[in-house]
Amino acid sequence: MGHRLSKIATRTGDDGTTGLGDGSRVPKDDARIAAIGDVDELNSCIGVLLCEPMPSDVRDALTQIQNDLFDLGGELSIPGHSMIQTSHLAQLDAWLEEYNATLPPLSEFILPGGSRAAALAHVARTVCRRAERAIVALGRVENAGVNEAPRRYVNRLSDLMFVLARILNRADGGADTLWNHARRSL
Repeated sequence: MGHRLSKIATRTGDDGTTGLGDGSRVPKDDARIAAIGDVDELNSCIGVLLCEPMPSDVRDALTQIQNDLFDLGGELSIPGHSMIQTSHLAQLDAWLEEYNATLPPLSEFILPGGSRAAALAHVARTVCRRAERAIVALGRVENAGVNEAPRRYVNRLSDLMFVLARILNRADGGADTLWNHARRSL
């Protein structure tokens, strides 16, 4: 799979370019690099979330997702390469169904918050949406250069992060922070 780093400070990026996994070089503000960066930031957000106490099954799911996101970044770094498969999407769908089935139905919008772990899951959810927008933008710029699976994966993942935030609030003994639509404006 592409080029691996054995030396971190190569100085080859001093000219404002960076290398892709296939050995080609692109400007650091290229749409592909923006998408890769957003996926990397999402993976880091999940890494911070994993520092929090949580049920072991949620921890296992998030750890698998981190590996998937690393693969997704690898796919984005090699134009035309495919690593995210329908099995990855099926796993997200299974987790969504499993975890959502244990939650009470929503009757109001939820504000990001509650426990620290839930709040971090909401941050990861918003970064996931940004990564999705970057992948969509990349697809528009490089019509055939981006597979459909990464876009679908991050779309599903943002939904799962919302559900996991609710799960983490309950695991901490709390509940969702509901939007108060009837409050008086200042």
